[in-house]
Amino acid sequence: MDKLKVNSLSAVYTTSQGQVYAVDDVDFELDDGKSMGIAGESACGKSTLGLCIIRMLPGKASGKIIFDDKSILDMPESDFDEAYRWKKISMVFQGAMNSLDPVFTVRDQFLEVLRQHGLEGDANSIISDAIKSVSLDEEVLKKYPHELSGGMKQRAVIAMALLLKPKLVIADEPTTALDVLIQAQVINLIKSLKKQGMSFILITHDLAVLSEVADMVGVMYGGHMVEFGSSEEVYLHPKHPYTQSLLKSIPTLHGDKPAYIRGTPPSLLEPPTQCRFLDRCPDAMDVCKKVPPKFKTASGYVRCWLYDDT
Repeated sequence: MDKLKVNSLSAVYTTSQGQVYAVDDVDFELDDGKSMGIAGESACGKSTLGLCIIRMLPGKASGKIIFDDKSILDMPESDFDEAYRWKKISMVFQGAMNSLDPVFTVRDQFLEVLRQHGLEGDANSIISDAIKSVSLDEEVLKKYPHELSGGMKQRAVIAMALLLKPKLVIADEPTTALDVLIQAQVINLIKSLKKQGMSFILITHDLAVLSEVADMVGVMYGGHMVEFGSSEEVYLHPKHPYTQSLLKSIPTLHGDKPAYIRGTPPSLLEPPTQCRFLDRCPDAMDVCKKVPPKFKTASGYVRCWLYDDT
């Protein structure tokens, strides 16, 4: 079982202005073969969370990340790189369409990944399987990035993440800047790979995309994961006022006009010692001047004093 367990995960960046507490006390679990979506506003900690899991964070991370029954955050970097990075856990980085080197063909860049992570077996066969898995013709391998459309580049980068057949792929904003037809192709690709037993963590601010592919959903705000649960529970019965506000901001063909969320997110240079959504929350109470703990829900938890049974 390659189940992923994240317990009390925190991450801190050191900047010229001070320490940025980008991720603070995050918990969740993801079963083998399942997919999870992480949603929230820009700079809420979504991408940092993904970088923590694949251990490519330039800052400091603490807490526990258990994968394949091993604590991968504690093991030496060389051991993680040899046994886990790209082999069991890979990542499609934000701005993936711009991550291909313009002076090398797609094949050359795939070969570089295989060399970097220790080639085992026939390189041509491995590359061919990966490019076919994302519904691209092998002719793409001979081309340079500028010769590919946006959707082809995005799928090529996803194929690069699949080269060593990992069990978990973290995809950071994989549909950003794509037109709706290419978005649909990428979403259908993720669905197809899920059916083959691959687990996904999809990081995005587009809740409509998550509703298509995610079994579990985590909503982040101000470095905290304020709500975590099954996709059905979060979408149909959202509990945290921030989650409710996010869903109300999505345009629909029928129903009320989209509602904006007043105010601005808190600075993570000096995170408030109160509920981080307090200044923007329509349901704020006196007790919200303290940071809420996690209260259990049917399929996960919510960080909100509204659900304090005591």
